[in-house]
Amino acid sequence: MTKPPRKPSQPLLGDVDAPIRSRARRRRDPAQSQLLLDPMPARIEPCLALLKRRPPKGPQWTYEVKWDGYRLAVHIEPSGVRILTRGGHEWTERFPAILAEARRLPVSTAILDGEAVVLDAHGRSDFGMLQQSLGGRGGKGSSRDAIFMAFDLLYFDGHDLTGTELTSRRHLLEGLVPAGGEDAIRLSEEIEADGEQLLRIACEHDLEGIIAKDRNSPYRSGRLGDWLKIKCIQSDGFVIVGYEKSAASFGGIGRLLLAARKEGELIYVGGVGTGFNERSAGELREQMDKLIIAKPAVDTGRKRNVVFIEPKLVAEIEYRAWTHDGKLRHASYKGPREEEDEAAIYEL
Repeated sequence: MTKPPRKPSQPLLGDVDAPIRSRARRRRDPAQSQLLLDPMPARIEPCLALLKRRPPKGPQWTYEVKWDGYRLAVHIEPSGVRILTRGGHEWTERFPAILAEARRLPVSTAILDGEAVVLDAHGRSDFGMLQQSLGGRGGKGSSRDAIFMAFDLLYFDGHDLTGTELTSRRHLLEGLVPAGGEDAIRLSEEIEADGEQLLRIACEHDLEGIIAKDRNSPYRSGRLGDWLKIKCIQSDGFVIVGYEKSAASFGGIGRLLLAARKEGELIYVGGVGTGFNERSAGELREQMDKLIIAKPAVDTGRKRNVVFIEPKLVAEIEYRAWTHDGKLRHASYKGPREEEDEAAIYEL
């Protein structure tokens, strides 16, 4: 189902026999005075996918698997390689395999957009396994198991590609990171299929969902609708405001109490008592016990045997639906979200 390579667009490459030239978009960086083309940006705010319930229809949409990991940008420069998180934090040394593979790519300067993931035995990305490989929440470990699924190319050998249509960016990316590779940097392949059928297959194989992208769109930072995400199971970030104690549960956590945001205020949205293992519960309990407060940060209703904490920890929670009174239904704890990964709290 992988798409064959496409012909590059004429506006990008022009006459193949003529020397490539373009006008710099802003003043050149003196440290890059040797470049005749577009100066390389220090960072590009990522394009984010807008959540939709159903896949879009129309020939302009192309599809990929939705990967469950950390969004990263890999910057390849004459001075070396930098690996940046979605929030702009440098995590270069935390992904040694990705770093080594980036150094081997046949390119002088480039910015690759993608997702760092750890795959399970069935080839599915597993966010919990990725976090464990990095040392858990707040850990500073490095992961040799993580691989980088590249899905966009924003800068390439002196050319700023953000204003170029996705079709052309993907063509160049496929030349740099060929399909079917087994290295630490791999291509997130486009899939030719009906969106509804692909979503059904993804859900049958226990994948998180799919991503739809407008073939004709430039790369625009923010959540503007050029990219869409359609999930099999809903998964979002919620702030932990307390926990119910239980002597029979891992880490003594019977249930986490969760909140979302609404017009700048935190609103209680129920709890979650499944999805923990001994290690994840122990690490989370250690973090929460450093944040204990006497009074709840939000109104959770009358509860017994509850410890309230400052609303600073964000957990990724899977859930099936919402109840009529605005509480999460069939919720399961997936893992903590790091500040460096832009730990966004769900907006009601």
